[in-house]
Amino acid sequence: MIVVMKRTATPEAVQQMARTVEEMGLKAHVIVGTERTVIAAVGDKRNGAKELLESYDDVEQVVPILAPYKVASLETKPEPTTIRTRGLVVGGGNIGVIAGPCSVESEEQILLAAEQVKAAGATGLRGGAFKPRTSPYAFQGMKEAGLKLLALAREKTGLAIVTEVMTPQHVELVAKYTDVLQIGARNMQNYHLLQAVGETRLPVLLKRGPSATIEEFLLAAEYILDQGNQQVMLCERGIRTFETHTRFTLPLATVAYLQERTHLPIVVDPSHGTGIASLVPSMCLAAVACGCDGLIIEVHPEPKKAMSDGAQSLTPAVFADTMARCRLVAAAVGKTIG
Repeated sequence: MIVVMKRTATPEAVQQMARTVEEMGLKAHVIVGTERTVIAAVGDKRNGAKELLESYDDVEQVVPILAPYKVASLETKPEPTTIRTRGLVVGGGNIGVIAGPCSVESEEQILLAAEQVKAAGATGLRGGAFKPRTSPYAFQGMKEAGLKLLALAREKTGLAIVTEVMTPQHVELVAKYTDVLQIGARNMQNYHLLQAVGETRLPVLLKRGPSATIEEFLLAAEYILDQGNQQVMLCERGIRTFETHTRFTLPLATVAYLQERTHLPIVVDPSHGTGIASLVPSMCLAAVACGCDGLIIEVHPEPKKAMSDGAQSLTPAVFADTMARCRLVAAAVGKTIG
């Protein structure tokens, strides 16, 4: 249920109503909008709960939430959510751009990459310190040493750091160094991990699993939101289909579809979505045109020497050109990019 508070309700009244909801055996999520404050009352239905809550003077109305994803639903929060961390802004008319290599490989590599993507206009730096790989023999990342290098790159450039966390046990460690916790596609339904990042209050970039439906995707986000962390970004990174001409199939209709159902900002990953560097710029333009709130792009100083995902990584020069072209498209659809 959504408990819609009256405009005259004080912050103290809102908190008291949240406590009342909790005392009824429901979980209360207070969501402050530009016009109204609402409380999402989530849990098993209680007979008479609607009538009881509506009897309070500070409550305007109580309405049911029809979607299975309660806190993520537009029914709960009709205003789009904007995520801000350091200079990275995702949503609110701005398309936040996160760029960098697949993996942190060395101090020289990550510092150079950070300087190059910042010069082109990115405000977030991606780079994996812990890398989930299909083969156990592939490069697994530099781990904490890689996190320290990401923090050094942030110190040098001011870019917000986005890096993946793979297990609940690593959340505290990774959170010490990063600005955004990334949940990779393989972990989209790792519910203990989702709950753990939900407890941190750091922004979370949640990638769609390669075989996940939209409802499963949104319910995965709900696990994070249910812990009280409302800073969640949804990332479309391509799904597995019968097609083999690209690494995955990148369904950009997801962006428009999600915007009709959730207030959470939507980021597109054209690097994993295609797996082919030459296709990435065009898909970046298409993602901007269809209304995405952010892009996450793999960029490497020397893609041919990359230890992972070199085939889908842009050179700094191509990335800079792509950014310039994306700004033109963004302006045409009434948004800014950076």
